[in-house]
Amino acid sequence: MKLTKTLMTTSALTVAAAAAFAASHGNMAGSMTLVSWGGAYQNSQTKAYAEPYMANNPGVSMTWDESSAEAVAKLRAMNEAGNITWDLVDVEAADAIRLCDEGLAMEIDHDEVLAAAPDGSSASDDFGDSIISDCFIPQIVFSTTVGYRTDLVGATPPTDICALFDLETYPGKRSLNKRPIANVEWALLCDGVPKDEIYEVLATPEGQDRALAKLGTIKDQVVWWSAGAETPQLLADGEVVMGSTYNGRLFSAIAEQNQPIGMLWDAQMLDYDGWIIPEGLPEDRLARVMDFLKFATDTQRLADQAAYISYGPARASSAPLVGTHAELGIEMAPHMPTDPANSQNVFVTQYDFWADYRDDLDAKFQSWLAQ
Repeated sequence: MKLTKTLMTTSALTVAAAAAFAASHGNMAGSMTLVSWGGAYQNSQTKAYAEPYMANNPGVSMTWDESSAEAVAKLRAMNEAGNITWDLVDVEAADAIRLCDEGLAMEIDHDEVLAAAPDGSSASDDFGDSIISDCFIPQIVFSTTVGYRTDLVGATPPTDICALFDLETYPGKRSLNKRPIANVEWALLCDGVPKDEIYEVLATPEGQDRALAKLGTIKDQVVWWSAGAETPQLLADGEVVMGSTYNGRLFSAIAEQNQPIGMLWDAQMLDYDGWIIPEGLPEDRLARVMDFLKFATDTQRLADQAAYISYGPARASSAPLVGTHAELGIEMAPHMPTDPANSQNVFVTQYDFWADYRDDLDAKFQSWLAQ
């Protein structure tokens, strides 16, 4: 659900002032450190808006740091040390809420900072429900889903998420994320909990234990991953039969690398991903960030990103502009997680739940892994 816009806070006023100052004085830093996830997704960001921005702004340089998976912990440490070295950070929706609640991400007025839609609609109307926090600048709709080796699953490829737990029909190693999100929801779903009761059950210690017990039935057959690129590589190498990762990573392996991999859309975990601005940036760095953000999140740039990876753009006005893959020439719309054919049984991640429970569940999950 979209959060109600509040009156601009001091930090939001600072952002607006930085944007105005940049526009009138051009006193902006000449470099930026951007934090993202690496791999095919980071490449899509580079091609769609980082390289075009640098081409439009000669002399500006960008450095990528592939630390988004550890963004919350690292920003906490930077804040504690009083040394913010990152300029812009790509995070999932739940982490954006956590960082905003802790005062580690800046609140912004989206309509003040971001470009309007081509028809004049405000940015907040164009992004709609994807603005899940006053600190969050949406980029994409993505999903966590499962890929499988088409030549290792027999004559009946999996069509149900619970194939992950079916070692009899689909023997062999699995790869799963080394954190609880998605794993525990799928575990409860495949243990018989109705989809609309998953988070109610997961909010209790008993429900958490139930999810871990279900995961325990395959634990000795799991390769745990920390980076989204690992599952496609494990699948390509034949080290696992099936495994979870982000749908765009699987698209890259299937369509671009022609690997013998299939994608399971059942119970795909839909989520948003976008930017946050670290609190405490000096004026010249903040001014550069604001200038880049207005460009990088406009309608055309988010549509351009979809030419490199199968993630849906967060702006409504970008969707009609999604065309073909930049190199392969194939239509990208059918490969999006939001395509009707792929979204018959989606599982929408409750980012508010994860913002509240992430630290505790992370600790419990890591303790369980170590047992």
